[in-house]
Amino acid sequence: MNPLLTKFKALEDNVERALIPFLVLGDPDYKTSLELLTAIAKEADMLELGFAFSDPIADGKTVQAADQRALKAGMTTEKNFELIKELRKETDIPINLLVYANLVYQQGIGKFFRLAQQAKVDSVLIADVPPEESNEFEIKARKYKIQLIFMVSPLTNKERLQKIENKTTGFIYYVARLGVTGAKEDLKERSLKHLKEIKPLLRKPICVGFGISNKEQVRKVAEAGADGIIVGSALIKIIEQNLNKKEDLIQLSVAFVKELKEATRYV
Repeated sequence: MNPLLTKFKALEDNVERALIPFLVLGDPDYKTSLELLTAIAKEADMLELGFAFSDPIADGKTVQAADQRALKAGMTTEKNFELIKELRKETDIPINLLVYANLVYQQGIGKFFRLAQQAKVDSVLIADVPPEESNEFEIKARKYKIQLIFMVSPLTNKERLQKIENKTTGFIYYVARLGVTGAKEDLKERSLKHLKEIKPLLRKPICVGFGISNKEQVRKVAEAGADGIIVGSALIKIIEQNLNKKEDLIQLSVAFVKELKEATRYV
């Protein structure tokens, strides 16, 4: 069993779900990002890490601003992997990458997955590559023992859901709301209902992201059957609001992650 599935099974046995914070590597700078991720990793079950990209089509304004801060700080694909290697000295929790195809192609697909393996990355989600176009990525991911993640949404029918699950070797990423990422106050009941309907059809874990911003939403998603909950924009806003107060930035972020984690227990 791969480390991802092992983690999900351990959490299930403990009657809890995975809390997966999402942050852009190098936001707001390399050193602060490493300190922040090291602190958050002590409270989270997994991490989802984004590589800053100039045209992130799936991301809203908050993540786009984080991308720009990281790029301004000089982050590159090579520096991202260096940061992960340093982070790996402090934590062994699963690390999942969210990237765009251009960044993979720039390195060469084989080199990208080799670098991911060397950094002890567990899985990769290439946000703009659908399963139908993923064969060359699958070959290299398999060679370097990296799990691949694919997305489904409230519009995904049962036939396509099975096709996506067959391609997925990590977990399935459920997009809770249509459009781009971003913290929202409401969580669509349609998404929760659809999640409940498809959960019994799946063999692999399913993790929910896009728009989850508070502990009540985390609890609702966990109760609807999610194996993991991904929270990004609401966490990144804490960085945005404390750019000149590094100590507060880290303390407030860790406190927020702790609060969200509590909502995943005993569902």
